[in-house]
Order: sequence, then structure tokens, then C-alpha cells
Amino acid sequence: MNVWLPPKRGSKGKYLVLATTQYKLHPQEIIQLYGRRWKIETYFKAAKQYLALNKSQIQSYDGQCGYIAVTALTYDLLAWPERQSIDDRTLGDLFYLMNEALPDLAFEEALVYLLTALKEVKAEISATVEQILDNFIKLLPVFMQKQLLRTA
Repeated sequence: MNVWLPPKRGSKGKYLVLATTQYKLHPQEIIQLYGRRWKIETYFKAAKQYLALNKSQIQSYDGQCGYIAVTALTYDLLAWPERQSIDDRTLGDLFYLMNEALPDLAFEEALVYLLTALKEVKAEISATVEQILDNFIKLLPVFMQKQLLRTA
């Protein structure tokens, strides 16, 4: 095992412990890999803790994929404005509020709800949103496009 101890930023005399079995990696590559992995770990922690990713009881593969996709989209929609501005509220509070506000919905209902909400907001931001939504709907499978047209 290859163990590397880089100094911890802002903490004099403290070190990070990075371990790998990849002997050919340079220290900079190890740091980059750990950085990527850390982002993934923090995403899954937030998704499980605040967006109930681990609470799903869907048994079909397609249902699970859809649930994960909606959870990821929800995370992105909530995290994006937070990254754009400095706010006293924490991400966790936003996730809790969002999770309480939405009842359990079928994937198609949630998608229709999301698209309807986005279409209401589009008038305020720009005509570009309409093009993005149309492109998104065109990329959906045909059966979903038909379902959206029937329910919208």
C-alpha cells in the first residue's frame, strides 16, 4: 500500500492521510482522485440524508433509474442557486424544506409537475427556457412524450 501524508491547509503540523494500492500514481494524481471521490461521497450523503434517496421502495429497474434521476435533478436544482450566491441558509435546510413540500408522486406525475413549474417560471427568466424544455421533451422516449401530452 502506498501512503502519502500531504500537509493539511490552514492547520500547521496536521496532515491528511491518503492511501492507495496504485503504486504508479504520482502524489498530485492521488489528490485529484480523492477530490473527485469526495465530491461523489458528499453528493450521496446529501441525497440520502436530505432527499430520501435510500428510502425508495421501487422494485423495477426502470423505476429505480427514474427515481435516482429525479433525485439527482432535485439536488442540482437546489444546489445551483446556493452555489451562485452566498446565503445564511444551509443546503440542508433547503433540502428538508423541499422534501417536506413534495408528496410522494409517481415518476410521470413528478415529471409533469416539474415541467409545469418550469414553464410557469420561464416567463420571468427568458425565452431560452422554452427551447431547453422542448429539447428535453424531444429527447424523452416516445411513450413518455405521449403521456406528458395527455396529462399536461
